Amino acid sequence: MNTSLVVGDVAREGQGVSPAFAMVAGETSGDLLAGLLLDGLRERWPDMSCAGIGGPQMRLRGFDAWWPHDKLSVHGYGWEVLRRYREIVGIRNQLKARLLQQHPHVFVGIDAPDFNLDLEAALKAQGIKTVHFVSPSVWAWRPERIEKIRRSVDHVLCIFPFEPALLAQHGIQATYVGHPLANVIPIVADRAAARERLGMEADDQVIAILPGSRESEIKHLALRFFQAAALVKQVKKAIKFIVPAVPALKAQIEEAARASGMLNHLQIVAGQSHTVLAACDVTLIASGTATLEAALFKRPMVIAYRMGWLSWQIMRRKRLQPWVGLPNILCRDFVVPELLQDAATPRALADAVLSWLDDSAAAAARIASLQKKFSDLHLELQRDTSHLAAHAIQQVLES
Repeated sequence: MNTSLVVGDVAREGQGVSPAFAMVAGETSGDLLAGLLLDGLRERWPDMSCAGIGGPQMRLRGFDAWWPHDKLSVHGYGWEVLRRYREIVGIRNQLKARLLQQHPHVFVGIDAPDFNLDLEAALKAQGIKTVHFVSPSVWAWRPERIEKIRRSVDHVLCIFPFEPALLAQHGIQATYVGHPLANVIPIVADRAAARERLGMEADDQVIAILPGSRESEIKHLALRFFQAAALVKQVKKAIKFIVPAVPALKAQIEEAARASGMLNHLQIVAGQSHTVLAACDVTLIASGTATLEAALFKRPMVIAYRMGWLSWQIMRRKRLQPWVGLPNILCRDFVVPELLQDAATPRALADAVLSWLDDSAAAAARIASLQKKFSDLHLELQRDTSHLAAHAIQQVLES
């Protein structure tokens, strides 16, 4: 693999050199998004080069990862970030120097706005075109970022349909490219097949427990989730619980399960979150992208979140909307319950889960209404993301 980007005139009508791209993706979700984008770019420019910071999905597509994407995986405020600050800033400074020397045609920052926006501003100031994939959630919190976005990027690729119009109000060019998960997850998931793969019976009542994919989330949520599961089991003796665990965090999840007394009552599997969501009746889930996945699987859910005290104080002061979970934000209503910080007690979590498992006609109607909302949302988010994103980047190149 080459360790430098090949720059030159962008290929047009078979002439010249294919474009050189640079990318930065932080965390697993960014790696997946970048993989889709690279598919579209490679189809358009088979000989293009791309390097920077990325993960396994990007490397599978020929990406030259100068640093692995997990170097940027941090969460929260205070000590949770400060202990990594020097290392991350050092990586960004080294990357900036390298990109300014090699001068790619386009830099694409995949999410990770705290890292990417400052880098994009520096690159744009030196004549490198910049694209940001996934609009920062200025509509949910931290509206002060809007000016930084305008200063830093030439174009934003948006995954939610309302975002381009909002950004246009501030003079920021943007394109709605759909949410890639809407194409990965089927409109109607095969629950029976998912249960068979997980060794479950078709008539089992199943709760999926997803306490998060970061170490800090497991620390703050896993024990409470499992304590809530114990309370549910007191009411629903035959219920099954399944936990898809990020392999690197499986030991910590098992320790929390042991501390709750539920280790022998949980089926903990490595990964397979989509199979688990397809199989379940209800999910108890940490706020984040996984809640959108659950919505696309049309599953009732209880959303919860907890973080360190300082992180929570900062976060709650910057919120612009009453909702935190993506399904509620996109539906503009509390279609599923949210229990945050001190409200996320085991008892409250258990009661919210049990309300979805009620055998009454009212509960059945509530679930049917929710599934209709989630089906409509799914169709709205379905687009040919890789091609739309590649086309938008081509427009940036030619502008």
